[in-house]
Amino acid sequence: MLFMIFGIIAIVATFINLYLYKVGKDYKLAMAIGLSFTALTLCAEYSLVSMWVEAEDWAALMDVVPGMERALWFLTIVSILLNFATFRT
Repeated sequence: MLFMIFGIIAIVATFINLYLYKVGKDYKLAMAIGLSFTALTLCAEYSLVSMWVEAEDWAALMDVVPGMERALWFLTIVSILLNFATFRT
């Protein structure tokens, strides 16, 4: 369940990013960590699905993948938007 750990870290880092932005402190490291752990979450989830394919666990794939696809798309888009909401040039 590495993807859950990465996902939680990504969420926490994103909220830290938003907090640091609100109080006027340097937030760029938190933004980078949030986006990086979002990417690691997606990679870890892909690895889990890959293991199910190798084990030919079709029941797990049919049960989990359709719902997880929508959730991962939604959460990734939200993560990107929240992290970039603080981005200033």
